[in-house]
Amino acid sequence: MNPRFHKYQRVPSHLLLAVSCGLVMSVSCTSDRRLSLAEPEAFRDTIDGSRVELYTLRNAAGTLITQITNYGGRVVNLYVADRDGVMGNVVLGFDSLTSYFAASERFYGALIGRYGNRINRGRFELDGTEYELATNNGQNHLHGGVKGFDRVVWDARQVDDQTLELTYVSPHMEEGYPGTLTARVQYRVTAGPTLEIRYHATTDAPTIVNLTHHSFFNLAGAGTGTINAHLLQIAADQYTPVDSGLIPTGEIARVEGTPMDFTTPMPIGSRLESDFEQLRFGQGYDHNWVLRPASGVRFAARVSDPASGRVMEVLTDRPGLQFYGGNFYDGSDTGASGQAHRFRESFALEAQHFPDSPNHPQFPSTVLRPGEVYEAVCVYAFSVVN
Repeated sequence: MNPRFHKYQRVPSHLLLAVSCGLVMSVSCTSDRRLSLAEPEAFRDTIDGSRVELYTLRNAAGTLITQITNYGGRVVNLYVADRDGVMGNVVLGFDSLTSYFAASERFYGALIGRYGNRINRGRFELDGTEYELATNNGQNHLHGGVKGFDRVVWDARQVDDQTLELTYVSPHMEEGYPGTLTARVQYRVTAGPTLEIRYHATTDAPTIVNLTHHSFFNLAGAGTGTINAHLLQIAADQYTPVDSGLIPTGEIARVEGTPMDFTTPMPIGSRLESDFEQLRFGQGYDHNWVLRPASGVRFAARVSDPASGRVMEVLTDRPGLQFYGGNFYDGSDTGASGQAHRFRESFALEAQHFPDSPNHPQFPSTVLRPGEVYEAVCVYAFSVVN
């Protein structure tokens, strides 16, 4: 195990204090019957000869409980306490596998690969050879293509009550990507309470890799309404502007003086009506922020919900963070909460390399070669404030 994955445990210490100051005692005896956990039978199926199952992870204190299916590595639900110690599900999802098949939004809670985010016109050049990928987002490639990692069945091994390991071997030229890529992802819940996601991949030929996770969060609870009053802070002084197709222009721009400035906590909805071209392009926020450089795992973002008192911090070793404000939900999907998933009622924070990096040499490289190991980590750490 790479020791740098544990550097985040030293920052920030207050994430642990929220639990030690009484949260554990108030929720540790919470009955699963109160949590509306999904039934494993509703996820059992066989797809392309591989068995789909549902797995439950919980930390020892019971302050974080999540269910994950190996179909797309999806986080189906994620329960954490509010300031009163009441457990609530803070991610959008469904209570059956068939509901994921029927949903209009494809990426609920999923693992994303081989390449998270967009690639312009589905094309990139590597070592003098041009590769053509599926164009599944207008003229662009998005989140791995028609059958990305969100639509495959991962081999699963539940190591213990806190840990699930998923493995998938993506064959050479799957969705147009060169090289056979062997990917391993570990989900682990800890006392923090945190959900850690660790990525590991190797290849037998030069390729590009950008793995990420795509839960949609609402810290007040899934289906409870808008996230516009959530306070967001991002540890980034710069972002990558996009064109009307949400492809980076190649510029790295400063956030200062714009609605993209979250260097101090700001309500998500406070500047959405600004006359700012980038917000028009994304119908709101759907952009990559350039995280302040640092070695190893560091603080990337913090979101707090004044109503519930829940706080989520994102820690990662990736250079970028995509913030998406739920701009394309239209109410056509009804989740496990029984409520429709509506416009700007959830957000995503995806730790990643920059979108379209293979076509921008000035961006951090996403090339992986034989003999190299791709490693990445993202931590979602929860606490409460009064």
